[in-house]
Amino acid sequence: MKVLIKNAIIISSSTTSSPTDILIENGIISMIKAGISVNAEQVIQRPGLHVSAGWMDLFANFYDPGNEYKETLESGSKAAAAGGFTDVMVVPNTTPVVHDKSQVEYIVHKSKDLLVRIHPIGAVTRNVAGAELTEMYDMRNSGALAFSDGTHSLQSSGILLKALEYVKAFNGTIIQVPDDENIGSNGLMNEGIISTQLGLPGKPAISEEIAVARDIELVKYTGSRMHFTGISTKKSLELVEKAKQEGISISCSVTPYHLFFCDEDLHDYDTNLKVNPPLRTRSDMFALREGLLNGMIDFISSHHQPHDWDDKTCEFEYAKNGMIGLESMFGVLRSIGCPVATFVKMQTTNIRQIFDLPAIEIKKGIPARLTLFDPEAEYIFTNEHIHSKSKNTPFTGKKLKGQTFGIINGDQLFLK
Repeated sequence: MKVLIKNAIIISSSTTSSPTDILIENGIISMIKAGISVNAEQVIQRPGLHVSAGWMDLFANFYDPGNEYKETLESGSKAAAAGGFTDVMVVPNTTPVVHDKSQVEYIVHKSKDLLVRIHPIGAVTRNVAGAELTEMYDMRNSGALAFSDGTHSLQSSGILLKALEYVKAFNGTIIQVPDDENIGSNGLMNEGIISTQLGLPGKPAISEEIAVARDIELVKYTGSRMHFTGISTKKSLELVEKAKQEGISISCSVTPYHLFFCDEDLHDYDTNLKVNPPLRTRSDMFALREGLLNGMIDFISSHHQPHDWDDKTCEFEYAKNGMIGLESMFGVLRSIGCPVATFVKMQTTNIRQIFDLPAIEIKKGIPARLTLFDPEAEYIFTNEHIHSKSKNTPFTGKKLKGQTFGIINGDQLFLK
């Protein structure tokens, strides 16, 4: 099959091309130049068309196996493709948990023919219970790209220490959502003036910051590697930056919603904004935006967490944490002023370097792994943009900037 992309601007973390054409034959880039004239089964030509190497996301839950009514590997793959992602790392919080090589192999095998490449994250502890280490080496050999207890933060310093020593043997990375669950365990939102006004129990920022500080010390002690995802406070970001300056192997990512919303947006008790870590103060939100622009933040993680109608259409106290985020990420980041080159660098170069994946290039003779988008297009985000099985997002009805058109992943093509 021949696919011809016409008059597209190729953008990377360092360069931007003049409008050019790209010819793809049987999944391989065969020609890049202006004015290509061939008969192709698929011609892609749209106003404002930009092309970059395929984007990657770190932290999505596709609930397969176990809770396929919320999401499946197939529907999650479509949601990712619609959001412009060619690669997604999925958390181990499934039923059963991805805590042995058979579960890793299930995801690898079932997703091998899907639109996007799905990379399993193996659990650090059995049943993500925080007590007994898994056979991470076996999972690594079966295809696990990194290790985490996903939405369950590792609480035991001793267990985390052993895990960091374990993965050091093969240069692996532990992913952690920093949260001391003994502090503010009943909190429904950020502890502060707004939680007092709303009459909701709060979760203080120190529950995150003390976990970040502890984990940095454990990484420093072991000489291992850790990635913090879901960083939500200014102090946490400062702790990470200081650790980086000291040469400790720490990296971090934030969610789109912590950059877009703050605790003040909870005045109408929108359950789609109930997340963990919770939305923090306006000053924290602006500190994260500054960290995005100055390079303190390594990349963005969607924290795509689908829930069905019943889990969100209820009292705030009983609503589940999380929202979907793959389809809206690019529009959210562009809407808060993230430069296109910065976003592309984060979601292609930075994330792949951190997890030891080869760089993706756009050049003749290599497999096509491309994201198609218009960084300036403005639109209202609606349910028509959602390909996930769940619709739990606060971005419905909001005006966003930055439209994705789809992806080309080898011989797989997805266009909206």
